Amino acid sequence: MKHTFLLVLLFLLSLNFQSVTAQKKPKNVIFLIGDGMGLAQVYAGMVANGNKLELERCTYSGFSKTYSFNNFTTDSGAGGTALACGVKTKNGMIGMSPDSVAVESILELSGRNKLSTGIVVACSVTHATPASFISHQFNRDMYQEIAADYLKSDIDVFIGGGRKYFEDRDDERNLTNELKAKKYQIAYSLNDVIAVKSGKLAGLLYDDQNPGMPERGSMLPDATGAAINILANNKKGFFLMVEGSQIDWAGHDNNSSQLIKEMHDFDQTVGRVLDFAKKDGNTLVVITADHETGGMTILDGKFGSDTMKSLFSTKNHSGVPVPVFAYGPGAENFSGFMENTSFKNKLILLLKLKK
Repeated sequence: MKHTFLLVLLFLLSLNFQSVTAQKKPKNVIFLIGDGMGLAQVYAGMVANGNKLELERCTYSGFSKTYSFNNFTTDSGAGGTALACGVKTKNGMIGMSPDSVAVESILELSGRNKLSTGIVVACSVTHATPASFISHQFNRDMYQEIAADYLKSDIDVFIGGGRKYFEDRDDERNLTNELKAKKYQIAYSLNDVIAVKSGKLAGLLYDDQNPGMPERGSMLPDATGAAINILANNKKGFFLMVEGSQIDWAGHDNNSSQLIKEMHDFDQTVGRVLDFAKKDGNTLVVITADHETGGMTILDGKFGSDTMKSLFSTKNHSGVPVPVFAYGPGAENFSGFMENTSFKNKLILLLKLKK
């Protein structure tokens, strides 16, 4: 009888422990966006990699609905704005509501709450997705204006391409010098990025867009690791957005071989992030996409080979929902179907940010 009572007591205590664990709040958030990454893109990478990916380590999964304010099929401007700012907007707009009112992003709000903030991307830092977290413009192609918006922010770390939009400008401003005046360390190479251990960092590694894989090498996972090392110096926590930008570009080209290379690069970055989150214990990792690109379908393949029978229904984006994966404290909030506008408010509650 006593033995049975002890077993019941231990069972009840374990349920209570699980409940407390589930309610634990994160100190840090790393938000990874695979641009153009639908379920077929994920599975193509998985098949080619021998039926495994790092993102399988995530403990919760779901789907995000991607339609924009004015179109069944979103673009990266409206898709990125929904993820960053929590509002549906018109295709092509950045960080604004449909009536052109600027909306604070989760990155900006995190900074206002004294968290450190960062962006690492495999494209120009002025491109649509990173711009959605830092800028407020009615047209995603306003790269010089978007670059200038970095000077209006208090972001701690940003790494990617787009140097010419800071230094070779129509208004003859040299934004790099202005960044230096604001105590930013400027890095023009990955080695220079990795050498920075603290403070503010602007990594402008390419004149315009980053090269694709494999020419880009380990830029994305290594720059992400460097950003985490810098941002983790803040005891209050940090928010970091990382984009695997060129999954989308390979989808536009209907190039499954290149798409797989970009998926593997993104997944290596996911692995680097999950290693940190597992060791840290206080970091929520959320992985999703802004939209799917190419309308990709896989008809046949062989595990361990990047040669597969795949079809694309479009050279553009499609309107299908995209996968969501999550790991760490608060991950249970990212399961099931959700609107792409829901991420911001979920993260506000989890990070206990004051609006």
